[in-house]
Amino acid sequence: MMKSVTKLLVAILLTLALLTGCGAAKPEETPAEEPQTETEATDTSDQDQAPESEDADTPQEPTAFAYVHDPRENPEAMKDVIYDPEAVYGFRPNPDSDRLGVYAEYDWTDPDFVAQAYAERKAYHESLDSMTDILYDMRDKGASIEEMARAVSEERNRLRMESYKDDPEGLAKLKESNLKTYGHEDGPTPDELYEKYGSWEEVLQKAFGTNMGMDACCGLYDEYYDLYIELGYVDAN
Repeated sequence: MMKSVTKLLVAILLTLALLTGCGAAKPEETPAEEPQTETEATDTSDQDQAPESEDADTPQEPTAFAYVHDPRENPEAMKDVIYDPEAVYGFRPNPDSDRLGVYAEYDWTDPDFVAQAYAERKAYHESLDSMTDILYDMRDKGASIEEMARAVSEERNRLRMESYKDDPEGLAKLKESNLKTYGHEDGPTPDELYEKYGSWEEVLQKAFGTNMGMDACCGLYDEYYDLYIELGYVDAN
């Protein structure tokens, strides 16, 4: 199981403190009556006939999947995805997204495909434990924030690539996405991340982040909602 998010963040905070001082069921049908003889029909002609169920032949609409925490209320998640009630989990990648657009061509209404995407995404999240191990080890050895941020960022890129080791097509899509977003296939370098975020502390924190839009497409948005809160991506209130 993935190590607790709280434990992960405690590790980061401890590091900073040390170094800075700071289907709906169909309605039950009425059992069919035994056929009456002609005499029985005559004898009961003056009795009221039971009304037929009004919705007996009305098709039941399938219940659409809905998250407890609606991704549509999260602009950061929605910048990469589109709400689609036909999709298994109600969302699919936005073809215009620089980050997830390459995944838009997949059929997110196909339960088999999405089940596989869920499993791969879940495994990727759980693989991030190795980043926590690196963080603890380097902190205990007195490494600087920059050194830890660089190591953890590089490990994240490695894990991301490794998660597609049995999926050549998926790996090609990831490299295409990285090339479009960062200008090279291996993912963002530590220096690029530092230039983007402005501090090694934030580079370190962002390394443990996740693309919330992809989580929404794969059925994991609620499962990792506490992580989004603790990383400051969404407001707990």
